[in-house]
Amino acid sequence: MKFDVLIIGSGPGGYVAAIRAAQLGFKTGIVEKENLGGVCLNWGCIPTKALMKSAEVFQYARHAGNYGVRVDKSAADFPAIIKRSREVAESMSKGVEFLMKKNKIHVIPGTGQVLPNKQVRITHPNALISDLDADHIIIATGARARQLPFLPIDGEHIIGYRQALTLEKQPESIVIVGSGAIGVEMAYFYNSIGTKVTLIEYLPRIVPLEDAEVSKQLERSFKKAKIKVLTGTEVTGHEITGEGVKVLYKNKKGEGEVTAQKVLSAVGIQANIEDIGLEDVGIETEKGKIKVDRFYRTNVPGYYAIGDVIDTPALAHVASAEGITCVEKIAGLDPEPIDYNNIPSNIYTSPQVASVGYTEEAAREAGYDVLVGKFPFTASGKAKAAGQTDGFVKILIDKKYDEILGAHMIGANVTEMIAEIVAARKAESTGHTLLKSIHPHPTMSEAVMEAVAAAYGEVIHL
Repeated sequence: MKFDVLIIGSGPGGYVAAIRAAQLGFKTGIVEKENLGGVCLNWGCIPTKALMKSAEVFQYARHAGNYGVRVDKSAADFPAIIKRSREVAESMSKGVEFLMKKNKIHVIPGTGQVLPNKQVRITHPNALISDLDADHIIIATGARARQLPFLPIDGEHIIGYRQALTLEKQPESIVIVGSGAIGVEMAYFYNSIGTKVTLIEYLPRIVPLEDAEVSKQLERSFKKAKIKVLTGTEVTGHEITGEGVKVLYKNKKGEGEVTAQKVLSAVGIQANIEDIGLEDVGIETEKGKIKVDRFYRTNVPGYYAIGDVIDTPALAHVASAEGITCVEKIAGLDPEPIDYNNIPSNIYTSPQVASVGYTEEAAREAGYDVLVGKFPFTASGKAKAAGQTDGFVKILIDKKYDEILGAHMIGANVTEMIAEIVAARKAESTGHTLLKSIHPHPTMSEAVMEAVAAAYGEVIHL
């Protein structure tokens, strides 16, 4: 069987690329060794958001009295929470299966390995091997949890994100190493349901890729929730004890240790580029990633790569956009290259974090004369009514050209609000356009308009 387009990996990059290829009339196949939807749908984006929702509901129940509602008893049923999360993921995976059938995409179970001459070798679960031909081969094999040499994941004492999503019993205590999106989301979840959480970050602040003010606000919120946060702290080793795991660390205060039942290693991801035939084909890599051009072509004609295997933000929506752009270019269309400075980033803690574009520090380093506008949710009527006043909206505007340079938000529902800024920047709207766009009242989104007004010295409600 020969395909026009054959994709290895069915994550949000691979399956979206497959659907777009089928829409454009290509005979399309997709290779998947585990579950359709990849890590994001089965072990990342979707099941973690289900956990976050359960934690939110439990917190509402615990604090129902603040809203004039009496809840006599509430308890976190950990096995039921995990079960619901897995059911949500399984349902979404079945949804992708339906989309494959709907679009007449051939789903090929097995492990894919690229071969020269535009072939892919499939090793099937039953150990059979078959080689398939394709005019265009897209590598979308994703990534896995990166491991520290002195903190190896054993799946029992030291766990990765997969085990964190499927524990049979709620741990009384957990140490989380790494404060990127996975680390802080798991810290929020486990803390919310009653686990004692210690969060360790090597860099000077948590969520270090976010704006510095956002990092500080999230750390304040975490400490208020009784999460122990250790920044500027290096993990130096560990010991398995009768009580769990003793984590050894050092920082500017000296050496220390903390013991917990479980340790979650959340120190980033590593691209899945080993043993997939890159060397045999001659596909170039650099620093553990596949090298591609702006339309995701490798150095070998007919071979492409998208998603976490290339050096772009490791986000599901980025992989999907890359898959669509890649396939449309193959089809001879004229897609616009992705602007990686207009990619939204979302973190689903409480308060939520969302951002796009330059941080204030990066904007100033780039030479912009920056107008900064901030509006705190403590001044928002909707936030007050909702009882969720932690956080703020921060907008960065170029003083010379009125260009919206970036936005940084922390607070309730900001992961839904950030799209307004992404669309405005894509349309090359100015700060004054946002300011004069009437926002509904009362909403959290009013804070966007008010933050822009603050940048111009025209804020009303502050």
